[in-house]
Amino acid sequence: MIRIELDEPTVTRTRIAISPLWEVVTSLHLLHAHPTEAPWPYTGWARHARRVLAEVPETAPVRLFSAAGSRTPDFLTPVPPSSTPTLAEELAVLRGTPATLIAEEVPRYHRPDALPGWLRPFVDDREAALDGLASGIEAYWDAAIAPWWPAMRAALDEEVLHRARALAADGPDALLADLHDRVRWERPVLTLVKSLEHSFRAVDRRLLLIPLIFSRGALTCSTDHPEIVAVSYQARGAALLAEGAPAPATADAAVADRLAILVGRGRAAVLRALSRPATTAGLAATLGLAPSTVSEHLATLLAAGVVHRRRVGRRVLYGLEPAGLALVALIGGEPTAVPA
Repeated sequence: MIRIELDEPTVTRTRIAISPLWEVVTSLHLLHAHPTEAPWPYTGWARHARRVLAEVPETAPVRLFSAAGSRTPDFLTPVPPSSTPTLAEELAVLRGTPATLIAEEVPRYHRPDALPGWLRPFVDDREAALDGLASGIEAYWDAAIAPWWPAMRAALDEEVLHRARALAADGPDALLADLHDRVRWERPVLTLVKSLEHSFRAVDRRLLLIPLIFSRGALTCSTDHPEIVAVSYQARGAALLAEGAPAPATADAAVADRLAILVGRGRAAVLRALSRPATTAGLAATLGLAPSTVSEHLATLLAAGVVHRRRVGRRVLYGLEPAGLALVALIGGEPTAVPA
């Protein structure tokens, strides 16, 4: 267990951010934790990522994260510089890590006279080691994650909007209590359920929550920053990585989708996806439909009174009205087999 005791000012300053760099690191932990076959919904993606690691020599530096084990100095996974950074922005921070920060953090994890081989280059030849790692991350990202990133980013945007709305409406206690079943909040202690044993007290800092599609690989915690404690958790939406989508039903298919029969297959898919609020772009990415198609379905569902739309900042979120919830609950369950 990792137990983080948070004082009141730290809890009050809870914020949310995404991190492409943390996605990279936790995706590698996922591959390391499941060396033969990754669980659903990561199975197909993991097969592709393993081919990338085996066939793209430029990705070799990222193997450091597997060699390093569960605890690494936080300079290798810096706190995101903004709430929605690009990978390039995060890698600029990584490349610019000062020697003083490395000298400060390394002794917290390893004795200076017994540094592991993967860590020594960052002490002996900092700039070359940091640049080599950043370049390896770029190569891995381009081949293993970038094809999925638009859909991942849309899902993460939905997650951030959902959590920000909960934070504003119900406060940080309610938010922290509902993050994930492996993240437990019993004021004043936030517990991450994992095999590593570590305790830490945060006084007068900021708590930064980072939702990750790949957090199944590892719950990550960064405590070395003087002003910020960063904690990752599993974001919803990881199903977008699943292998393909179910084949469209045909007239003589052996399954009957009652909701699709009633409202049409596309609108049925949108209704089911709106079990959590979503934007048009998020729905399009999740369902694999064109945004114009999703917009057309939403317009029909809005006119029918089963869906509502609400503006949250610069984004428009769609959600289910009570009638829509009832429709999905009563007849929108799993398709039923049709007797031959």
